[in-house]
Amino acid sequence: MVRSPLTTRDTRQVTSSRDAASPAHAAPVAPAWFERRRAQVDAALAADLKIRESGTTSHSRLLEAVEYSVSSGGKRLRPVLVLECCVAAGGDDAAGLPAALAIEYVHTFSLIHDDLPAMDDDDLRRGRPTNHKVYGEAVAILAGDWLLARAFERLGDAPPRCAAVLSECLANDTLAMIEGQAADIAGESTPPNAELVRFVHEHKTARLIRAACRMGAIAAGASPLIEAALSEYGLSLGRAFQIADDLLDVLGSAAATGKSVGKDAARNKQTYPAVFGIDASRAQLMHCIDAAKQALGPLGPLGGRSANLSELAGLMAFRDR
Repeated sequence: MVRSPLTTRDTRQVTSSRDAASPAHAAPVAPAWFERRRAQVDAALAADLKIRESGTTSHSRLLEAVEYSVSSGGKRLRPVLVLECCVAAGGDDAAGLPAALAIEYVHTFSLIHDDLPAMDDDDLRRGRPTNHKVYGEAVAILAGDWLLARAFERLGDAPPRCAAVLSECLANDTLAMIEGQAADIAGESTPPNAELVRFVHEHKTARLIRAACRMGAIAAGASPLIEAALSEYGLSLGRAFQIADDLLDVLGSAAATGKSVGKDAARNKQTYPAVFGIDASRAQLMHCIDAAKQALGPLGPLGGRSANLSELAGLMAFRDR
């Protein structure tokens, strides 16, 4: 992808200009450190799929469908968070990489299934036709299933001291994500409900982002204090991410986001703008960003090893995709 999901807008403006929390203020280029991390993740994903495919005799288009969705770009936010949290907690990339790949596989599985006609019935994802539009519904379902299984297989390559804990963490938050998706579907038939929208956001989106941060800490062998701090950071960041996503569906464009917009209102989705309105949603977005930054306190001064994580939280206010 040429354009980035994040921005170079000075993060100091995030806390001083709260009205700026709008997709209309987005800029196109990500921080250099994020681009380096994303390229690292892309290369690792491509290598992992090549290794897996080399031992498979294919009688279908299944792995082609898997690669289509995995290689279609995307923010790579979750695997980047695994690696950055691992380093911030005192670990290294080698320790965090299996978890980084695993969580991106789970995320991609969720997107493929989320786009299916029985779910959100989307035709566009990351600027391309959705998986089922290219390969058919049956193969798309199997591609998602394959990615979920491969995610846990990949965790077998994590350091032995933490592989089981990583698997438990990812399983718990994947279950939460699925529960959130079920609540999201059920919520389409009910009036806007504040409690429900918070449940959907936390389970469908925030919990997996929290898992990314916690898994990075676990892979690093972090203390309980640091693991808890990064988990809280991830939960607040995940809430901010989903509120920004809700705002993009109202204020963004398909050209910028790479997916259909306006579909939440059309399907009567439980979203922050539907429940609280645009201005209150922006205010809550900024609150979540501030909470994410504050959660990093136990890692030391924000200019130190958690600097990238703090910057990433601030950039949530200026997402354009």
